[in-house]
Amino acid sequence: MNKTDKKYQAFLNILHKELIPALGCTEPIALAYCGAKARQALGQMPTSVLVEASGNIIKNVKSVIVPHTGGNKGIAAAVGIGILAGNPDGELEVLSGVTEQQTKALPKFLKEVPIDVRPLESKEVLDIVVHVYSGDDHAMVRIAGKHTNLVKIQRNGVAIFDKDCQTVDMRKGGDYALMSMNDICDFALNVDIADVKELLDRQIQCNTAVAQEGLRGDYGSNIGKVLLNSYGNDIRVRARAMAAAGSDARMNGCTMPVIINSGSGNQGMTVSLPVIEYAKELGSSEESLYRALVLSNLIAIYIKSGIGTLSAYCGAVSAGAAAGAGIAYLLGAGKESVCTTVVNALAITSGIICDGAKASCAAKIAVAVDAGILGCEMRKSGNQFQGGDGIVSDEIEQTIRNVGLLGKEGMSETDKEILHIMTSCVD
Repeated sequence: MNKTDKKYQAFLNILHKELIPALGCTEPIALAYCGAKARQALGQMPTSVLVEASGNIIKNVKSVIVPHTGGNKGIAAAVGIGILAGNPDGELEVLSGVTEQQTKALPKFLKEVPIDVRPLESKEVLDIVVHVYSGDDHAMVRIAGKHTNLVKIQRNGVAIFDKDCQTVDMRKGGDYALMSMNDICDFALNVDIADVKELLDRQIQCNTAVAQEGLRGDYGSNIGKVLLNSYGNDIRVRARAMAAAGSDARMNGCTMPVIINSGSGNQGMTVSLPVIEYAKELGSSEESLYRALVLSNLIAIYIKSGIGTLSAYCGAVSAGAAAGAGIAYLLGAGKESVCTTVVNALAITSGIICDGAKASCAAKIAVAVDAGILGCEMRKSGNQFQGGDGIVSDEIEQTIRNVGLLGKEGMSETDKEILHIMTSCVD
């Protein structure tokens, strides 16, 4: 594939669109962004707030610590800090400029400004509406479909911004419809490194820094540390531990940005950190690392595009399989072996559910990366799962479509039951 190929530019566009920085778990950050935009539209601090959120937003915000809130969790904390101190132009870095003084002011704000939270019935799995009130003035902002996709802004019933929010299946149009495993492999092998170097350098720097912070600090259940302390310093352990440590920090209030993948910081760390660790261990060239990261990032995006932004299907599964592919490339695998690694990994871990963002995401990431590595080791020893083994088909493209159907359609009722269980649990 060369630069004149239509797919070459499409894949570059996808990487630049998907590999963006985010400070904090993207669902609470989307809420904070919506709150900041609502305050901006109102033109003053509100005296009361109403938040309507779809089930997947409620699920993914319930148990994760929101950065710059003093350790608080939940929708009210996320929207509250966004209204109080968020940069309305910051998108997923909406909270990057929050000061210590503003963090200290949050409890008083939450006490004085009631924030009512209600479930929102919507066809969109990601749907947020924030209403803010002050005297006779009212503003409303809606985000739907993707974390920063503003679809409506109103002030006193007058539309400031309005667009259709109908979700389009990414596989049926645009750049994403051009993706296939064969073409992703060709692109990774032939891309001009100058076209991706800056993007991937940022991913390497940001995600490594967060993982190192996770190993230094005391975050959540410290899965990264547990792995290293329990199983030693083997590369297979370090690859899992770095990705888990990044999640440890990110799910538990770390105020450092990560480079996301498929709308998720956890997935962004899962596709990158194990590959980076293997490149260090193997003494791989800088070019080889970049090509492995292009491969792992695009494979994760490709698999996830069929599942959708949010699902009951754990996103670490597709990211872990993609990391396995990147590792396989570093170990000298060709296109066929890379594909075999992905199929093997997906066959192992496709039953992991997403029950919201929280400390245990780090452990799921460790398991998903382990499946990616095992899938790679199976390939090296001449073993693989065959078509007809569960959801595995003879062709990798059909296997990936099967995973998409499982995550998007098959687990829709599972998603509802997960939310019911989570909202019925007594803390």
